[in-house]
Amino acid sequence: MYIYSDSSNMKRFKKILVGLDLTAMDEILIQKTVKIAQVLEIEKIYFVHVAKDLALSEEVASNYPDLMAPLDETIEQDITNAVEKAGLPENITFEVEAKEGNPMETVLKWARVKDVDLIIMGRKREKRGSGSLSKGTAQKSPCSVLFVSEDHDDKNFDHIMVPIDFSSYSVLSLEFAQAISNDPDKIKCYHIYEVPAGYTKTGKTFQEFSEIMLQNAKKDYQTFIKKHRLPAYECVFIRKSDRNRAKILMKAAKKDGVDFIIIGSRGRTNSASLLIGSVAEKLINLNNKVPMLVLKEKGENMRFLEALFRV
Repeated sequence: MYIYSDSSNMKRFKKILVGLDLTAMDEILIQKTVKIAQVLEIEKIYFVHVAKDLALSEEVASNYPDLMAPLDETIEQDITNAVEKAGLPENITFEVEAKEGNPMETVLKWARVKDVDLIIMGRKREKRGSGSLSKGTAQKSPCSVLFVSEDHDDKNFDHIMVPIDFSSYSVLSLEFAQAISNDPDKIKCYHIYEVPAGYTKTGKTFQEFSEIMLQNAKKDYQTFIKKHRLPAYECVFIRKSDRNRAKILMKAAKKDGVDFIIIGSRGRTNSASLLIGSVAEKLINLNNKVPMLVLKEKGENMRFLEALFRV
Protein backbone atom coordinates (compact mmCIF):
# COMPACT_ATOMS: atom_id res chain seq x y z
CA MET A 1 0.00 0.00 0.00
CA TYR A 2 1.25 3.45 -0.89
CA ILE A 3 1.91 5.62 2.16
CA TYR A 4 1.21 9.31 1.74
CA SER A 5 3.77 11.94 2.60
CA ASP A 6 2.88 15.01 4.62
CA SER A 7 2.28 17.09 1.50
CA SER A 8 0.07 14.38 0.02
CA ASN A 9 -1.96 14.22 3.20
CA MET A 10 -2.64 17.92 2.89
CA LYS A 11 -4.05 17.25 -0.59
CA ARG A 12 -5.99 14.06 0.07
CA PHE A 13 -9.18 15.97 1.00
CA LYS A 14 -9.82 18.13 -2.05
CA LYS A 15 -13.58 17.64 -2.09
CA ILE A 16 -15.69 17.28 1.04
CA LEU A 17 -19.36 16.77 1.76
CA VAL A 18 -21.01 18.21 4.87
CA GLY A 19 -24.28 16.67 6.06
CA LEU A 20 -26.67 19.22 7.61
CA ASP A 21 -29.96 18.65 9.45
CA LEU A 22 -31.29 22.23 9.96
CA THR A 23 -30.61 22.22 13.70
CA ALA A 24 -28.22 24.29 15.82
CA MET A 25 -25.59 21.65 15.01
CA ASP A 26 -25.36 23.07 11.47
CA GLU A 27 -23.72 26.28 12.64
CA ILE A 28 -21.04 24.27 14.47
CA LEU A 29 -20.44 22.08 11.41
CA ILE A 30 -20.21 25.03 9.04
CA GLN A 31 -17.82 26.93 11.30
CA LYS A 32 -15.60 23.88 11.80
CA THR A 33 -15.64 23.16 8.06
CA VAL A 34 -14.47 26.70 7.34
CA LYS A 35 -11.57 26.24 9.79
CA ILE A 36 -10.63 22.92 8.21
CA ALA A 37 -10.80 24.42 4.72
CA GLN A 38 -8.31 27.10 5.79
CA VAL A 39 -5.81 24.43 6.91
CA LEU A 40 -6.19 21.81 4.20
CA GLU A 41 -6.03 22.39 0.47
CA ILE A 42 -9.78 22.06 -0.02
CA GLU A 43 -11.08 22.86 -3.50
CA LYS A 44 -14.82 22.25 -3.22
CA ILE A 45 -17.41 21.70 -0.50
CA TYR A 46 -20.88 20.23 -0.88
CA PHE A 47 -23.34 21.17 1.85
CA VAL A 48 -26.20 18.68 1.73
CA HIS A 49 -29.46 18.50 3.65
CA VAL A 50 -31.68 15.45 3.20
CA ALA A 51 -35.32 15.39 4.28
CA LYS A 52 -37.87 12.62 3.88
CA ASP A 53 -40.30 15.09 2.32
CA LEU A 54 -39.58 18.59 0.99
CA ALA A 55 -43.00 19.25 -0.50
CA LEU A 56 -45.97 21.11 0.91
CA SER A 57 -49.19 19.15 0.92
CA GLU A 58 -51.24 19.50 -2.27
CA GLU A 59 -54.10 21.13 -0.37
CA VAL A 60 -51.93 23.84 1.18
CA ALA A 61 -50.07 24.46 -2.07
CA SER A 62 -53.30 24.83 -4.08
CA ASN A 63 -55.02 27.07 -1.54
CA TYR A 64 -51.99 29.29 -0.98
CA PRO A 65 -49.92 29.25 -4.20
CA ASP A 66 -47.90 32.32 -3.17
CA LEU A 67 -47.21 31.14 0.36
CA MET A 68 -43.48 30.63 -0.10
CA ALA A 69 -40.80 29.59 -2.54
CA PRO A 70 -40.36 25.85 -2.96
CA LEU A 71 -39.08 24.44 0.31
CA ASP A 72 -35.86 23.09 -1.19
CA GLU A 73 -34.96 26.55 -2.54
CA THR A 74 -35.71 28.15 0.82
CA ILE A 75 -33.49 25.65 2.63
CA GLU A 76 -30.68 26.03 0.12
CA GLN A 77 -30.77 29.82 0.42
CA ASP A 78 -30.70 29.65 4.23
CA ILE A 79 -27.68 27.32 4.16
CA THR A 80 -25.95 29.52 1.56
CA ASN A 81 -26.42 32.55 3.80
CA ALA A 82 -24.96 30.66 6.77
CA VAL A 83 -21.91 29.55 4.77
CA GLU A 84 -21.23 33.05 3.47
CA LYS A 85 -21.62 34.46 6.97
CA ALA A 86 -19.06 31.95 8.30
CA GLY A 87 -16.40 33.39 5.99
CA LEU A 88 -15.44 30.57 3.66
CA PRO A 89 -12.28 31.54 1.73
CA GLU A 90 -13.09 32.92 -1.71
CA ASN A 91 -10.83 30.43 -3.50
CA ILE A 92 -13.00 27.53 -2.31
CA THR A 93 -16.17 26.86 -4.27
CA PHE A 94 -19.24 25.34 -2.68
CA GLU A 95 -22.62 23.95 -3.63
CA VAL A 96 -25.73 23.60 -1.50
CA GLU A 97 -28.29 20.87 -2.10
CA ALA A 98 -31.58 20.07 -0.38
CA LYS A 99 -32.68 16.56 -1.28
CA GLU A 100 -35.49 14.17 -0.52
CA GLY A 101 -34.97 10.59 0.54
CA ASN A 102 -33.34 8.41 3.15
CA PRO A 103 -30.63 10.58 4.78
CA MET A 104 -27.89 7.96 4.99
CA GLU A 105 -28.50 6.49 1.55
CA THR A 106 -28.69 9.92 -0.05
CA VAL A 107 -25.51 11.20 1.63
CA LEU A 108 -23.60 8.09 0.56
CA LYS A 109 -24.97 8.35 -2.98
CA TRP A 110 -23.86 11.98 -3.23
CA ALA A 111 -20.45 11.10 -1.83
CA ARG A 112 -20.02 8.60 -4.65
CA VAL A 113 -21.52 10.80 -7.38
CA LYS A 114 -19.39 13.81 -6.43
CA ASP A 115 -16.34 11.63 -5.73
CA VAL A 116 -15.71 13.33 -2.40
CA ASP A 117 -12.68 12.61 -0.24
CA LEU A 118 -14.23 13.35 3.14
CA ILE A 119 -17.69 13.37 4.72
CA ILE A 120 -18.26 15.64 7.74
CA MET A 121 -21.08 14.69 10.10
CA GLY A 122 -22.32 16.02 13.43
CA ARG A 123 -22.56 13.96 16.60
CA LYS A 124 -25.18 15.16 19.06
CA ARG A 125 -25.43 14.47 22.73
CA GLU A 126 -26.90 11.01 23.25
CA LYS A 127 -30.03 12.34 24.91
CA ARG A 128 -30.92 14.22 21.73
CA GLY A 129 -30.24 11.58 19.14
CA SER A 130 -28.99 8.05 18.71
CA GLY A 131 -26.37 8.95 16.15
CA SER A 132 -27.51 6.08 13.93
CA LEU A 133 -27.01 8.18 10.78
CA SER A 134 -23.41 8.92 11.75
CA LYS A 135 -22.67 5.31 12.61
CA GLY A 136 -24.22 3.97 9.43
CA THR A 137 -22.45 6.53 7.28
CA ALA A 138 -19.07 5.60 8.75
CA GLN A 139 -19.77 1.93 8.20
CA LYS A 140 -20.56 2.26 4.51
CA SER A 141 -18.74 5.38 3.42
CA PRO A 142 -16.32 4.99 0.49
CA CYS A 143 -14.13 7.73 1.99
CA SER A 144 -12.94 9.11 5.32
CA VAL A 145 -15.49 10.46 7.79
CA LEU A 146 -15.04 13.28 10.29
CA PHE A 147 -17.38 13.51 13.28
CA VAL A 148 -17.73 16.93 14.89
CA SER A 149 -19.22 16.89 18.37
CA GLU A 150 -21.91 19.23 19.60
CA ASP A 151 -19.83 20.26 22.62
CA HIS A 152 -16.78 21.22 20.57
CA ASP A 153 -17.97 24.33 18.77
CA ASP A 154 -15.47 26.76 20.29
CA LYS A 155 -12.37 24.57 20.47
CA ASN A 156 -9.46 23.84 18.15
CA PHE A 157 -7.94 20.49 17.30
CA ASP A 158 -4.89 20.87 19.54
CA HIS A 159 -4.28 17.76 21.64
CA ILE A 160 -4.48 14.91 19.12
CA MET A 161 -4.85 11.24 20.03
CA VAL A 162 -3.67 8.71 17.45
CA PRO A 163 -4.37 5.08 18.41
CA ILE A 164 -1.73 2.93 16.69
CA ASP A 165 -1.14 -0.76 16.05
CA PHE A 166 1.98 -0.27 13.88
CA SER A 167 0.03 -0.94 10.66
CA SER A 168 0.04 1.15 7.47
CA TYR A 169 -3.14 2.83 8.69
CA SER A 170 -1.24 4.00 11.75
CA VAL A 171 1.24 5.67 9.42
CA LEU A 172 -1.54 7.43 7.53
CA SER A 173 -3.10 8.63 10.78
CA LEU A 174 0.16 10.02 12.14
CA GLU A 175 1.06 11.75 8.89
CA PHE A 176 -2.33 13.41 8.76
CA ALA A 177 -2.05 14.47 12.40
CA GLN A 178 1.29 16.07 11.59
CA ALA A 179 -0.22 17.84 8.57
CA ILE A 180 -3.00 19.54 10.53
CA SER A 181 -1.32 20.15 13.88
CA ASN A 182 -0.12 23.59 14.93
CA ASP A 183 2.08 21.98 17.58
CA PRO A 184 3.48 18.49 16.81
CA ASP A 185 4.44 18.15 20.47
CA LYS A 186 0.73 17.83 21.25
CA ILE A 187 0.33 14.76 19.03
CA LYS A 188 0.32 11.66 21.19
CA CYS A 189 0.24 8.01 20.17
CA TYR A 190 -1.68 5.41 22.16
CA HIS A 191 -0.86 1.73 21.91
CA ILE A 192 -2.72 -0.98 23.79
CA TYR A 193 -0.79 -4.15 24.56
CA GLU A 194 -1.96 -7.25 26.36
CA VAL A 195 -0.61 -10.21 28.24
CA PRO A 196 -1.30 -13.49 26.40
CA ALA A 197 -3.48 -16.02 28.18
CA GLY A 198 -0.76 -18.69 28.21
CA TYR A 199 1.79 -16.65 30.12
CA THR A 200 1.61 -19.09 33.08
CA LYS A 201 3.33 -21.76 30.99
CA THR A 202 6.46 -19.62 30.96
CA GLY A 203 6.85 -19.89 34.72
CA LYS A 204 6.67 -16.13 35.09
CA THR A 205 4.18 -14.12 37.10
CA PHE A 206 1.57 -11.90 35.47
CA GLN A 207 3.51 -8.81 36.49
CA GLU A 208 6.75 -10.18 35.06
CA PHE A 209 5.21 -11.09 31.73
CA SER A 210 3.34 -7.80 31.60
CA GLU A 211 6.67 -6.01 31.81
CA ILE A 212 8.04 -8.19 29.01
CA MET A 213 5.11 -7.31 26.76
CA LEU A 214 5.48 -3.62 27.59
CA GLN A 215 9.15 -3.62 26.64
CA ASN A 216 8.37 -5.48 23.41
CA ALA A 217 5.71 -2.90 22.55
CA LYS A 218 8.19 -0.08 23.14
CA LYS A 219 10.74 -1.78 20.87
CA ASP A 220 8.05 -2.26 18.19
CA TYR A 221 7.21 1.43 18.40
CA GLN A 222 10.83 2.48 17.91
CA THR A 223 11.12 0.14 14.92
CA PHE A 224 7.86 1.49 13.52
CA ILE A 225 8.82 5.18 13.64
CA LYS A 226 12.31 4.53 12.26
CA LYS A 227 11.00 2.40 9.40
CA HIS A 228 8.52 5.07 8.32
CA ARG A 229 10.73 8.05 9.18
CA LEU A 230 8.21 9.47 11.60
CA PRO A 231 8.95 11.90 14.44
CA ALA A 232 9.39 10.30 17.86
CA TYR A 233 5.99 11.32 19.19
CA GLU A 234 5.22 10.61 22.80
CA CYS A 235 3.55 7.21 23.01
CA VAL A 236 1.30 6.06 25.83
CA PHE A 237 1.38 2.31 26.37
CA ILE A 238 -1.72 0.89 28.05
CA ARG A 239 -2.12 -2.70 29.16
CA LYS A 240 -5.43 -4.13 28.03
CA SER A 241 -7.69 -4.91 30.96
CA ASP A 242 -11.14 -6.51 30.94
CA ARG A 243 -12.60 -3.48 29.16
CA ASN A 244 -12.62 -3.35 25.39
CA ARG A 245 -10.06 -1.22 23.60
CA ALA A 246 -12.47 1.56 22.67
CA LYS A 247 -13.43 2.09 26.31
CA ILE A 248 -9.79 2.17 27.29
CA LEU A 249 -9.06 4.80 24.64
CA MET A 250 -12.02 6.96 25.64
CA LYS A 251 -10.97 6.86 29.29
CA ALA A 252 -7.46 7.94 28.28
CA ALA A 253 -8.84 10.69 26.03
CA LYS A 254 -10.87 12.13 28.91
CA LYS A 255 -7.95 11.87 31.33
CA ASP A 256 -5.49 13.56 28.95
CA GLY A 257 -7.83 16.29 27.67
CA VAL A 258 -7.77 15.09 24.07
CA ASP A 259 -9.36 17.49 21.52
CA PHE A 260 -9.26 15.25 18.45
CA ILE A 261 -8.95 11.54 17.67
CA ILE A 262 -7.55 10.23 14.38
CA ILE A 263 -7.91 6.51 13.80
CA GLY A 264 -7.39 4.31 10.76
CA SER A 265 -10.50 2.43 9.73
CA ARG A 266 -8.62 -0.85 9.77
CA GLY A 267 -5.50 -2.29 11.28
CA ARG A 268 -3.73 -5.60 11.37
CA THR A 269 -6.98 -7.54 11.63
CA ASN A 270 -8.80 -5.94 8.71
CA SER A 271 -10.20 -9.29 7.56
CA ALA A 272 -12.22 -9.51 10.78
CA SER A 273 -14.55 -6.67 9.80
CA LEU A 274 -16.57 -6.15 6.65
CA LEU A 275 -16.38 -2.40 6.24
CA ILE A 276 -14.69 -0.81 9.23
CA GLY A 277 -12.29 -1.87 11.96
CA SER A 278 -13.81 -3.07 15.22
CA VAL A 279 -12.00 -0.52 17.41
CA ALA A 280 -13.04 2.37 15.15
CA GLU A 281 -16.61 1.12 15.12
CA LYS A 282 -16.78 0.86 18.90
CA LEU A 283 -15.28 4.33 19.26
CA ILE A 284 -18.03 5.72 17.06
CA ASN A 285 -20.60 4.01 19.26
CA LEU A 286 -19.05 5.32 22.49
CA ASN A 287 -17.80 8.75 21.53
CA ASN A 288 -20.13 11.72 21.19
CA LYS A 289 -17.80 14.19 22.92
CA VAL A 290 -14.46 14.28 21.10
CA PRO A 291 -14.24 15.08 17.36
CA MET A 292 -12.92 12.06 15.50
CA LEU A 293 -11.61 11.32 12.03
CA VAL A 294 -12.03 7.76 10.74
CA LEU A 295 -9.34 7.67 8.09
CA LYS A 296 -9.91 5.40 5.11
CA GLU A 297 -8.19 4.73 1.84
CA LYS A 298 -10.60 6.38 -0.57
CA GLY A 299 -12.84 3.88 -2.31
CA GLU A 300 -11.80 0.85 -0.26
CA ASN A 301 -15.40 -0.01 0.59
CA MET A 302 -16.49 0.47 -3.00
CA ARG A 303 -13.81 -1.92 -4.25
CA PHE A 304 -14.81 -4.49 -1.66
CA LEU A 305 -18.53 -4.25 -2.45
CA GLU A 306 -17.96 -4.35 -6.20
CA ALA A 307 -15.89 -7.51 -5.78
CA LEU A 308 -18.53 -8.99 -3.51
CA PHE A 309 -21.30 -8.40 -6.03
CA ARG A 310 -19.28 -10.10 -8.76
CA VAL A 311 -19.05 -13.33 -6.77
